[in-house]
Amino acid sequence: MQAVIGNALVNRLKPADKPYEVRDTRLKGLLLRVQPSGVMSYYVEYARGKRIRLGRADAVTPAEARKGARTILGDAYHGRDPAASLRDARAHTLRSFVDEVYQPWAEQNIRTAKATVARLRSNFPDLQNKKLGDINPWIVEKWRMARLKGGAKATTVNRDLDDLKSSLAKAVLWGLLDDHPIAGVKRSKIDSNPRVRFLSKDEDHRLRNALNAREDRIRRERASANLWRAVREYPPLQNLRKSTFADHLKPMVILSLHTGLRRGELFNLQWEDIELTLANLTVRGTMAKSGRTRHIPLNAEALAVVKGWRDQSPETGGLVFAARNGGRFNNVRRSWMGLLKAAGIERFRWHDLRHTFASRLAMAGVDLNTVRELLGHSDYQMTLRYAHLAPEHKAAAVARLVDEI
Repeated sequence: MQAVIGNALVNRLKPADKPYEVRDTRLKGLLLRVQPSGVMSYYVEYARGKRIRLGRADAVTPAEARKGARTILGDAYHGRDPAASLRDARAHTLRSFVDEVYQPWAEQNIRTAKATVARLRSNFPDLQNKKLGDINPWIVEKWRMARLKGGAKATTVNRDLDDLKSSLAKAVLWGLLDDHPIAGVKRSKIDSNPRVRFLSKDEDHRLRNALNAREDRIRRERASANLWRAVREYPPLQNLRKSTFADHLKPMVILSLHTGLRRGELFNLQWEDIELTLANLTVRGTMAKSGRTRHIPLNAEALAVVKGWRDQSPETGGLVFAARNGGRFNNVRRSWMGLLKAAGIERFRWHDLRHTFASRLAMAGVDLNTVRELLGHSDYQMTLRYAHLAPEHKAAAVARLVDEI
């Protein structure tokens, strides 16, 4: 049977009592084999009686199969043995696969490529020298048990497992593996509705007082430093008494409380992403975890913070919050931990500022879909963790019992 191998054909084909093949009319050598079980696989026949399996149709698209077939046919045309090349490729260990194959692809296609590749290298030490085909579910289960026993959180283990499974799925797609060796390994069970940590009114008050005290201390230290420099006839440093903020921390914290930005989104924020006249902030899809652009209105305090920070910023373009070297912040852990200690706030992460933003919206009666849009959640399930904080919705539900009685 001959036909153009495409999505329409794949969706139309039905299994028969015996295996049969469809040869592509556009690329000689490309064929699709259909098993009685319904499993369909792509092959490329590069010489009489010599063929290579490209992958199953449920994992490889027709376009990807055609691209892979062209590469193999090209090798054969130039006198190279495709089977030998494939054997060499499939000899990859996890380390060589990540270094030579996956990393170059990830850098062009994954926003968090650097962190993802780093986790694949550091969090699977016992798998680095194993051949891809030798990685199996039991090896991964032992790795999981060791990580959990060592104190790693289930959410962290799940994230690393997702990275490994995703990378091996690409190995299957690219023909380096016939089948995914750990496709059946499930994520660790976690509480899908964990307790949300957010600032109480008292903690919010203490945090703001600590921020203001920190600002005053930095200004005093700067004034003292300038007196010391003046005595020695050194040029003075910037006079912080005339600046709205002493440094980046206070505007970062206040803006996060009123926008729910993720830390990475805050660090990547550009001045061109803020419309002061429209009081609107845009999180670009290229910088968002979900990959989707979203727009967040700036309330009065957030707008005042942004304007105050803009007035003292040396540049009107580039990053809103730039590190001392002018580049992107990697973290603000030292100043953040010092602030929490001064405020007497425990077990509170930077990400909990985002939870505070969402929790306050829910408690103010804002509908959860609006909360979801402001947070940029692609999955509504993520937003449901704040449902218990919406008092009006639950109070109305319980009140119906009285009506029934």
